[in-house]
Amino acid sequence: MGIEAGRISDGAETPRYAAVKRMIVERIAAGDWPPRHRVPSENELSAKLGLSRMTVNRALRELAGEGVLTRVKGLGTFVSEGKGQTSVFAVRNIADEIAERGHNYAAQVVLLETLEASREIAEDLAVEPGISVFHSLVVHREDGIPVQLEDRLVNPRLAPDYLMQDFTARTPNDYLNAVIAWTEAEHTVEAVLPAAWEARLLAIGRADPCLSIRRRTFAGEKVVTAVRLVVPGGRYKIKSRHQANAV
Repeated sequence: MGIEAGRISDGAETPRYAAVKRMIVERIAAGDWPPRHRVPSENELSAKLGLSRMTVNRALRELAGEGVLTRVKGLGTFVSEGKGQTSVFAVRNIADEIAERGHNYAAQVVLLETLEASREIAEDLAVEPGISVFHSLVVHREDGIPVQLEDRLVNPRLAPDYLMQDFTARTPNDYLNAVIAWTEAEHTVEAVLPAAWEARLLAIGRADPCLSIRRRTFAGEKVVTAVRLVVPGGRYKIKSRHQANAV
């Protein structure tokens, strides 16, 4: 079903961008636009509704931030299926989470390299500055849409074959869990705006809010890996539930 020209009135009491949002939500609720349906472009909506692109852009941007729509640079805007979720305090394999939702997982390996540990990297991995450490950058996709950027440092003394792995076939998390018995994980979570290169890899805008999850995993006193996960706020949500300790 198409968009009717002139549907949003200039004289309406409701702000025009809010009226556009309501119209889109009504189409979705009525089943006219099912999950994964491509929403008309800003230009198409502007022309058919007789509104400025700025007004339409605000409506689409806010609906994306609310998780109703998913915007992918170069592809368009789509009706969301509902945000995927993960537990921030569980060290889980994202490929398994996506498969459990009945969706397709894929990975883009941006780089695999050896770095000389700066003072900051050495502190993260609890190693001596100047030694060689492993670094990987992977984009995780759900049904073709980037949902997580993984920027990982690995202690080569604990995982010497790390750079030899095919991380399009097996996630770094899955590999490391298989070769190292970790004993403890440390997490830090904060709301951030993505850097330009992060926004490009995640196909989002620089103003799109994200969660940054920093995790260090230990095997005894040694740090196995230090990873930063950047998660677009409009595509994912964090959920955690824990049992109280027995008294």
